[in-house]
Amino acid sequence: MRIAWLECATGISGDMTLGALIDAGVDKEAIRKAIASLNLPDVTLRIETVIKNGFRATHVLVDHPEQHAHRHYTDICNILDAAEALTDSQRHLARQLFLVVAESEARVHGSTVDKVHFHEVGAVDSIVDIVGAAVGFDLLGVDRIVCNFVPPGRGYVKIDHGICAVPAPGTAEILKGIPLADVPIEAELTTPTGAAIVKTLADSFGPMPAMTIEAVGYGAGTMTFPERANILRLFVGTAAANANTEYVTLLETNLDDVSGEVIGHVRQLLTAAKALDVFATPIQMKKDRPGTILSVLCRPEHVDAMEQILFAETGTLGIRRSSIQRSIQFRDKITVATPWGEVTGKRAWRTGSPATFAPEFEDCAAAAKEHGVSLRDVYRAAESAFLQSQESGTLPSPSASGSSSPDDHHHDHSHDHDTHTHDHDTHSHDHD
Repeated sequence: MRIAWLECATGISGDMTLGALIDAGVDKEAIRKAIASLNLPDVTLRIETVIKNGFRATHVLVDHPEQHAHRHYTDICNILDAAEALTDSQRHLARQLFLVVAESEARVHGSTVDKVHFHEVGAVDSIVDIVGAAVGFDLLGVDRIVCNFVPPGRGYVKIDHGICAVPAPGTAEILKGIPLADVPIEAELTTPTGAAIVKTLADSFGPMPAMTIEAVGYGAGTMTFPERANILRLFVGTAAANANTEYVTLLETNLDDVSGEVIGHVRQLLTAAKALDVFATPIQMKKDRPGTILSVLCRPEHVDAMEQILFAETGTLGIRRSSIQRSIQFRDKITVATPWGEVTGKRAWRTGSPATFAPEFEDCAAAAKEHGVSLRDVYRAAESAFLQSQESGTLPSPSASGSSSPDDHHHDHSHDHDTHTHDHDTHSHDHD
């Protein structure tokens, strides 16, 4: 399995990501060609080698005329649709990245995706960074992307709406569900674009996975810190596991003085905290007392949250922890049309194997009740509709690189750390 690991020691941004991709070996001319097809007037990509605290890195800058336009999400989509040099997968990934930002902006400003207008991320250099990152990761061709915990930074930043604490509201929305790290630097380390890249692309979060390194890319940020190199490192290599396997953590504790009601309550809390699975096994403990093994399967980045719940709710004195490898099927949600209405279900697949479809019980039961037909007939109609859609090609093809995992881990672009301003008139831009 080909794997990439993002080491965000001083955060992540669009230009840092693009620099790391190019430095890791992605064809810079292919990225230039894709950017040129956006038909943005007088835009050029400048790629330089810089030294950050003694370390060489690639710094990407976007040269463009002064502009003041604030674009909507539909404007961005029109630009992407007209870009002939983009492949379908690159265009789709770029749209996903912009959509993540649009959704966060809409929530922050009490608007909708169609009505909200981008500020920093609608700027030319930000569009170039996002499209370049989408093209770069597509060309990188990895099966899995892992990212370390993300440092948002500290302090305050000036945006179009005034001075905000770091992370800025839009960035904070995007970072929901992503494990964060505290790096003691008074600056905005992770930008909205960087957060969107992580949110969209990262399959899991944690330390470097077991891998044989093939290449390391160094992407430079604009600001210079006194004691840390402002660099994003991208490790690319191969892992022993294939695309259908992953590493997870198993937590177990023996309980002999906790009621069934409490165990059920704890299970609900663990599930809400993103446990992959929670189950109880009856056992015989010392002094012949009946007991229970409470087992929790979770991702490594969620271990601390799971253990806090277990200690607080069960009073256990110890929790066993082990890292295990499991075989998986990728999955996503799709909707098919039946004679009794639309039915949602889960599509699952493994690399090299045909996809399967499992209709959701609630949808099937509701259709059966409304139309006075048997539940079995609705199930069969949904499965038949799925097969027909697969054969006719009306459903999007499943892809391991852009899919949800079995447990749904599901991801101002330009900031100047020195001045903390996002003023496009002065063009003070840092990371992206």
